[in-house]
Amino acid sequence: MVGCPVGSTFSLFSGSLVQRFLLAGLIACLSSQPAWADAPRLPVTLWQDAPEQTPRPRKPWIIHDRAIALNLPSLLTLKDAAARPHTPLFIELFNGLRYELVIDSTISRSNDSAVVRGLLKHSPHGDFIFHINGTVMAATIHISNRLFKVEHVANGHHRLLELNPAKLPPD
Repeated sequence: MVGCPVGSTFSLFSGSLVQRFLLAGLIACLSSQPAWADAPRLPVTLWQDAPEQTPRPRKPWIIHDRAIALNLPSLLTLKDAAARPHTPLFIELFNGLRYELVIDSTISRSNDSAVVRGLLKHSPHGDFIFHINGTVMAATIHISNRLFKVEHVANGHHRLLELNPAKLPPD
């Protein structure tokens, strides 16, 4: 571009223009960051309803059941024992029951599994234990005299169950 002053002027002008836009974008990002930090975090649920796969036979000890899909980013955070503090994480059971998890302990293993234990916030007699292996979870949740289970059905599909302890078959 030695003999082309128009091209060199244009490339200088466009480079300067790009630099100005980048600088303006950087200033906008930095000035808006405090507003992001103060914004309340949206509640995250560990699972949500999923489409039903094949209907399962109803057993007499099952009160309610439904298909659920796990929130994989939340599941991965739960497995990480060093991830503290956790963002507020909720579980949604049946009939609008929704509880925030209070994580007491996470035991992570090198084989991509973890055991997570804790309590349910605002529930005087609520606790949970999650066994997580990869992206598969089994869980037991107690709320007073109610018993809930999360079980892995197949191929990453899970079900949430409410069980009647009085009708459970013996082990």
